[in-house]
Amino acid sequence: MRHWVWMLLVAVLLGAGIAVYMLKPVQGAARDLALTGDVTRGQYLLRLGDCITCHTDKKNGVAELGGGPGLVTPFGTFYAPNITSDPKAGIGGWTLAQFSKAISDGEGPAGHLYPAFPYENYTLMSDQDVADLYAALQQVPPVATSARPHEVAFPFDMRPLVAGWKNLFFTPRRYEADASHSERWNRGRYLVEGPGHCVMCHSPRNLLGAVEKGKELTGNPAGGTGGRAPALTAERLKTEGYDVASIASALSDGFTPEFNVLGSAMGEVIADGTSFWTEADREAVGAYLLGEE
Repeated sequence: MRHWVWMLLVAVLLGAGIAVYMLKPVQGAARDLALTGDVTRGQYLLRLGDCITCHTDKKNGVAELGGGPGLVTPFGTFYAPNITSDPKAGIGGWTLAQFSKAISDGEGPAGHLYPAFPYENYTLMSDQDVADLYAALQQVPPVATSARPHEVAFPFDMRPLVAGWKNLFFTPRRYEADASHSERWNRGRYLVEGPGHCVMCHSPRNLLGAVEKGKELTGNPAGGTGGRAPALTAERLKTEGYDVASIASALSDGFTPEFNVLGSAMGEVIADGTSFWTEADREAVGAYLLGEE
């Protein structure tokens, strides 16, 4: 009898320990929230982060940044929220601290955010970039209509479980430049892994929806968060005839070196995002992906 009592006690303690670990807060280093945001730079960051594509349902006539179309995943369909300056339907009532926590730690005023929102990448953004992006969003004309609620089945609709996901797969951190590489290479890496969140869409994911470590940018043929996306490895890109200039060109006009058109989701990313980037940023992405300085 005592044997079973001890086994039960160990099981209870083990379960409690796992629960404490899985539900513990996940947060990175404190940001400098005293920075003054630059609206013009923030408007550019809206393009760098592809915010307009994700948060605007053009097909259904939603105003810019008033809420996005459905993102279908194995866990359900997620709808990007209204991020206009409306204080109720949007984020006009958010403080910079609340916005920073969402960007950096994946936690909004109402609780944990699903990783369909790429905070895994946005967490790498600099403090100034976060302040600038917030300043720009506070100037976006308000849209009083809330975005559609997510269509997520049990148990994935239980947001506290996202804390467990974070503890397993998410480490809030800031981008650190690699001194062994050039400024252009580092800028490209920052864009690909940070605000541009190319890694999110172009990487395979495990059964719980996390990017498979060590396989970043090797493609996402199975679909899921971000949909189907090809590999962006240097080997594949070079095989398809890409160099730095042609990658920059494709991100501007959507044409591949063989004059095929990059359509579907990537076409939208180009139309609303990368076509507005500076040529230097597009070339930086090309340099990083190809491993050139």
